[in-house]
Amino acid sequence: MKKKIFTKKRVLTAITVIIFLAVVAVISLMIYAQKQMEKIPSMSAMDCLKYTLKDNERAVISVGIIKNGEVSRKIYGNNCEELSDELHTYEIGSLTKTITAAMIAEAVENGLINIDDIVDKYLDLPDNNSYPTIRELLTHTSGYNEHYFESPMIGNFFSGRNDFCGITDEMIINRLGKLDNKNYDKSWKYSNFGFAVLGQLLEKVNGSEYTGLADAFLQKYGMTNSHITTGEGDLGNYWDWNAEDAYTPAGAVVSDIQDMLVYAQLQLENEGVFALTHETLKEVNATPANYKLLDMRVDAMGMAWIIDNEHGFIWHNGATGNYNSYLGFCPETRTAVVVLSNLSPGYRIPATVVGIKLLEDMQN
Repeated sequence: MKKKIFTKKRVLTAITVIIFLAVVAVISLMIYAQKQMEKIPSMSAMDCLKYTLKDNERAVISVGIIKNGEVSRKIYGNNCEELSDELHTYEIGSLTKTITAAMIAEAVENGLINIDDIVDKYLDLPDNNSYPTIRELLTHTSGYNEHYFESPMIGNFFSGRNDFCGITDEMIINRLGKLDNKNYDKSWKYSNFGFAVLGQLLEKVNGSEYTGLADAFLQKYGMTNSHITTGEGDLGNYWDWNAEDAYTPAGAVVSDIQDMLVYAQLQLENEGVFALTHETLKEVNATPANYKLLDMRVDAMGMAWIIDNEHGFIWHNGATGNYNSYLGFCPETRTAVVVLSNLSPGYRIPATVVGIKLLEDMQN
């Protein structure tokens, strides 16, 4: 009996030690990460690129700039070597949301919707429930979570696929009907689910699938190499999506630096549907502490676009498993920056930081 008690004590002690060491390791990593972040404000955009591209043979980062009416671009590879001016296909992740928002603005222009309408005016939903307005969905102030669990996520996890692959329109509508929005906290909370709902709305009022609508919209505005992903491209490691997946409006567009500079120029021209997307719809004052450290601000929201009132910037970024991106512009100085990377958003310094530093430099 004593032997068993002694063994149990040893096991419990070992478990306690393991947990303690794990906690210490996590805290140490957090402290190290914080120290590394504190170095970033003093680094230049080129310093950030050099650090991120050091000894990485698969890395390809495309950088585009619009300044004084001139458009330029450079492609960087391993150890920040400047590569040939070749177009590469990138996942732009959540920058897709700004395209979805522009499609909403087009529906507004065409008299199909009003952004202050509640979504159940257009979608077939249970009557005994409360729902957000289109404005709340566009500004991430609906109260909805980033996403909600659906059964395909189990298979996606074990197969290594994109979390949102296989989530259907029916699942989104069913989930929406179960979420009573009445008492939700309407402060700013980023929501992919909210943009999946906006995709449902676009399909309903246009009588067509989102993928076809988005591809046609991109072609109409001169982004001829941009489309909802098919999983094909020269850089590889693309997320799996089905053409009919309900979360495609939140992050499934692929593009290249040429097309994204066309898109940036459309923002600077500030006409038509794009002018509508830049108007302040909601003051949110939601800048996280780590954003402030990197001189990033979330002061207000347009249609998907994040508005930095302090610097006069309008911006958005994007991230998937193996890609991250940034597009920011300053309407007053008519400058814009695009950064597209085929690296994970958690790898060294993300595209957003490089982009903001470049945009700030041009103001000076």
